[in-house]
Amino acid sequence: MVPGGNRGWLLRLVIAFGFAQAAVSMARPAVSYRALALGADERAVGVIAGVYALLPLFAAVPLGRRTDHGRCAPLLPAGVVLIAGGCALSGVAGSLWTMALWSGVMGLGHLCFVIGAQSLVARQSAPHEQDRNFGHFTIGASLGQLIGPIAAGALIGGPDMAGSSALALVVAGAGAAVAFTSLWRIEHPGTAKSRARQGARVPVAGILRARGVPAGILISLSVLSATDVLTAYLPVVGEHRGISPAVIGVLLSLRAAATIACRLVLTPLLRLLGRTLLLTVTCLLAALLCAGVALPVPVWALALMLVALGFCLGVGQPLSMTTVVQAAPDEARSTALALRLTGNRLGQVAAPAAAGLIAGVAGVAAPFVMLGALLLLSSGVALRSPSTGATGATDAAGATDAAGATGATGATGAAGRAAGPRSPEIGQDVPDRAGDSRPCRESKG
Repeated sequence: MVPGGNRGWLLRLVIAFGFAQAAVSMARPAVSYRALALGADERAVGVIAGVYALLPLFAAVPLGRRTDHGRCAPLLPAGVVLIAGGCALSGVAGSLWTMALWSGVMGLGHLCFVIGAQSLVARQSAPHEQDRNFGHFTIGASLGQLIGPIAAGALIGGPDMAGSSALALVVAGAGAAVAFTSLWRIEHPGTAKSRARQGARVPVAGILRARGVPAGILISLSVLSATDVLTAYLPVVGEHRGISPAVIGVLLSLRAAATIACRLVLTPLLRLLGRTLLLTVTCLLAALLCAGVALPVPVWALALMLVALGFCLGVGQPLSMTTVVQAAPDEARSTALALRLTGNRLGQVAAPAAAGLIAGVAGVAAPFVMLGALLLLSSGVALRSPSTGATGATDAAGATDAAGATGATGATGAAGRAAGPRSPEIGQDVPDRAGDSRPCRESKG
């Protein structure tokens, strides 16, 4: 099976991811409201929210190891079951410690689904398709993040906060279960078999030393931290500036819509700038825009800044996936993606905590300056990461001629030189004796 070709599997994966992400985005605020209704204080709510991010940290690398030498598809329904069960059981939980437990189960399910899905995209996409396919894949996450909180807000409220939040959690569990309808025949046959024939495990330290992997992890962590802190602290900024919650909700929705728009036009942007320059420019602009949010600007100017910021933040996640996949050794791609997700979860825990400390000392606008500094650092890291500019243009164009094949080979070869000798990947372009490039197909023997 040659990666590429029919992309029906990718559309089904995006649909399933959209339902799973919407369920999680709907459940997380509902969990907080239900915990408050059960008598939790702010510290208890923080602990319950932290369990969601902390518990999966211990499972990320083992799951990545398992996926490197096996199939990706089984992680997807397992993740859906855990998400749906965690949501629904949180809705019927009668104590705070059981809510924390089911919140962790929900986070573990999300981790399972994302590791399996990202590994599937990396494995079933030809090198010149990875940027585009990862971009389309993350549209599912953006749609879920846009729809989930709106659905939660429509269901939660009134005098019976405990009952309405429980209903929202049960509905979120049912919504996650809908993802099952899109998971049929999503993994190409023969892919896992080829993975099983690869060599011994690559140590985690060896993966992290591969040039490009730390850069991809830092960029992903910075972009996700910016999104999380923006969502958490923009309402606080609104309170200080007299902006109503309804307007803040519209501003956050504009940010999410701009992120989706960015990922829809990622291919022409890559063709124009290449991956390295695009990552560098968008991280730099996002740093300036984050710092600009701290300024006392009018609402219309804040809206324009958030649209531009959302567009810039839409680049980092999909391109950091490609950066990590192409830099890591072939036999450790899923583990490298798991390490990237581990960095994301650490950022989800550390960034809001650091923002809270800074806000308490220097004011509510200070966290945005902190985010600007973090994104500025990511911009410098992106500029020094392995050069993929020409390849990015060729990849985005989806070239299949000899020049495009050679460009894809150059990118993979550069990653290989950083990570050590590797065997040709299925569907990867490799030169024959005459010097041209041909797809390497799976051996029948």
